[in-house]
Amino acid sequence: MRPEDLSREGSHQDQLQAAMPTQPQQTNPTPTGTSPEHPIIFFDGVCVMCNRFVDLLLRVDRRGLFRFAPLQGETAKTMLPPQGDDPKTWSVLYLDERGLHDQSDASLQVYRRLGGFWWLLSLVRVVPRFVRNPVYRMIARNRYRVFGKRSTCRVPTEAERARFLP
Repeated sequence: MRPEDLSREGSHQDQLQAAMPTQPQQTNPTPTGTSPEHPIIFFDGVCVMCNRFVDLLLRVDRRGLFRFAPLQGETAKTMLPPQGDDPKTWSVLYLDERGLHDQSDASLQVYRRLGGFWWLLSLVRVVPRFVRNPVYRMIARNRYRVFGKRSTCRVPTEAERARFLP
């Protein structure tokens, strides 16, 4: 599929599925064809809300399971289909051994993987996607206006640096 085809109308999920071959599972296949050693959370590096989500995960992920990569970074450019020109259409993406998850599924998979109390939040997955994803999209479209935007991507501290991908 050509990059210009991905910019046409359609949902972000449709674009992800069209950019990658499908598997019998309900998740999208891993874009690189291999499973990452650590699950990767791709986030909007200039979004204040997204950075707060990353800060929360850095605090509660005591096992150091997750890796983080900004959607504006090199890792995202090499591992993901093009995200489009409008950041308001972007989604947090989660890549694990089961494939690539986007929109509400990405967050719910992260909570599932955290376990413990956080696993309870993953139970929201019983709500159908056609209900969850429009709510997710509404928040994503308004995140800069409500939460703010940084002028540059997040710079990890020395202690966090090993968990961030370029």
